[in-house]
Amino acid sequence: MEKQFDVIVAGGGPAGIAASVSAARCGANTALIERYGILGGMMTSGAVHPILGNTAPNTMYQEVCALLNEGHENVPKDTTRNGSEIHVDPEEAKYRLLKLVCDSGVKLYLQTPIADVCKDGNRVTGVTVVTQDGLVTLNAKCVVDSTGDGFVAYRAGAEYHVGRESDGKCQPLSTEFTLENVDEARAITCWGGSDPVTMPDGKKFSVFCREAHDRGELPENVTIVRLHRTFYPGERNVNATQVNGLDSLHAEGITDAELKLRGQIPQIVAFLRKYVPGYENCRVKSSGSTLGVRETRRIQGLYTISDEDVEKGARFADVVIHRAWFLIDIHNPAGGGQAEGHSQPATPYDIPLRSLIPAGLDGLLLSGRCISGTHRAHASYRVMAVCLATGQAAGIAAALCARKGIQPKDLPASEVQQVLTAYGAQLWDKE
Repeated sequence: MEKQFDVIVAGGGPAGIAASVSAARCGANTALIERYGILGGMMTSGAVHPILGNTAPNTMYQEVCALLNEGHENVPKDTTRNGSEIHVDPEEAKYRLLKLVCDSGVKLYLQTPIADVCKDGNRVTGVTVVTQDGLVTLNAKCVVDSTGDGFVAYRAGAEYHVGRESDGKCQPLSTEFTLENVDEARAITCWGGSDPVTMPDGKKFSVFCREAHDRGELPENVTIVRLHRTFYPGERNVNATQVNGLDSLHAEGITDAELKLRGQIPQIVAFLRKYVPGYENCRVKSSGSTLGVRETRRIQGLYTISDEDVEKGARFADVVIHRAWFLIDIHNPAGGGQAEGHSQPATPYDIPLRSLIPAGLDGLLLSGRCISGTHRAHASYRVMAVCLATGQAAGIAAALCARKGIQPKDLPASEVQQVLTAYGAQLWDKE
């Protein structure tokens, strides 16, 4: 069986949602393919919240945040060294994101893994998917890879890089979970190892965690327990579990990681109950139903976002995301804590259209954490705020390519910029 679309978006996480909605809003007949039964990726299936990062005003990052915040306008917002923390109710998000996509006119394929990629020479022409009806080929004038792992680009033969340049090691895998029955009057929050929050005796919580790790009371490589507020008093979202050296691009690595990470959750909860005021009676409310993967393939694009671009705040003539920002947040690929002692500063930087176009392939665009950049640059742009914005830009570009019958490398960036600015997005510094 075969079906034809203008644009196909692979992956229903933040980048894929933004890409598919944006393409459909441009008039493209668009399909979104998602291997799970819900949309949202890390913010729902992965239980990763708060949403972190930022962009210049009026991208789909701000639109999605406003959608998820409806009904919670009076909940105080936390702002830390990591920036604004945008809470997510994952149960609400599952419906609201689904409705956003369906209301935009996207043809949605849930519980539909991609089996392979179709090509004509060096042009990607579609994907083969596994449905309840069997294998189906979905053809498109342009495809957007929003899979996180860059699966479509990889299967199409794109050049790619994995891990840090020195040794190929990736940031660790995690499974996030949410606690309830926390005593809000006494319980601390902690956004990371640089957080100055203290225990009752004045000792920094980060130091206390490291000492507990050294005594064997926290799992291997877990040297900080991050505790984020949610919309609801008495809850904390916990980002702490960690395994290093397991390859989530292969089935064996995924199974080993799931087993080890879920085994760490009771040990972390026991640590909190025993030592941290306000957590004596806490219990696990929910956990991610899939691995939290920070880093796998980075597809080689027409432009590679560099360390210097992120550090110094680069500007580009073909900008499609303006003033993207998050810290250079490299969870240690070879131990606990941060690879560089603590997360390093970044200066709000632009992301050019060229970094969303894979080198050597036609008919394909990239969005999310698989776009073209270095290991350190990726540690900043991998967060959900920036992924939403890259998805929006890629979806618009794909729709324009489909309408004009041209390849992404031949699309003038000015045409994408025109659509973005009509949407209200700011692309240039104000004079």
